Amino acid sequence: MIDEIKKDATTKMAKSLDSLKQELTKLRTGRANASLLDHIMVSYYGSDVPLNQVASVGVADARTLLVTPWEKNMIGPIEKAIMKSDLGLNPASAGTTIRVPLPPLTEERRRDLVKIVRHEGEGAKVAIRNIRRDANNQLKSLLKDKKITEDAERQTQDEVQKLTDRHVQEVDKLLAAKETELMEI
Repeated sequence: MIDEIKKDATTKMAKSLDSLKQELTKLRTGRANASLLDHIMVSYYGSDVPLNQVASVGVADARTLLVTPWEKNMIGPIEKAIMKSDLGLNPASAGTTIRVPLPPLTEERRRDLVKIVRHEGEGAKVAIRNIRRDANNQLKSLLKDKKITEDAERQTQDEVQKLTDRHVQEVDKLLAAKETELMEI
């Protein structure tokens, strides 16, 4: 039972970290990154599908993304979807490909992005702490039902706390790396 609680908490905390990593890749830095366009949905024969299912996205150079649709008639809808996104990008079609230049970030925009990064990080920390709380509540209910001893409960709570501390440190490392990347000119 105790092992299941620890394993469940570990798995959920790892998922919170993965979720944070995905959110951070969506934030635009000064460099081109193919995952920047992952969340963009394109109208494909009446249904919305992710961009990476109708085109390949690559990096042409440090400030340009290259989108190559698999069907020539998808160039227009892909351009429209990129323009409507919250990224503020202006794609330009060049024959069978779409070039997406990334404008340099202003100092003010960089600071705004750092605030967003910190907010995302705080959300991840809260999620990790909630997982710790749930694990501790499960332990308390096992103790109440006399399925474990007080010593086992305390020891497991300490282990869950160490697990929480380790994941929170990992979140801090991710945030520090992303902030450095954002403030880099």
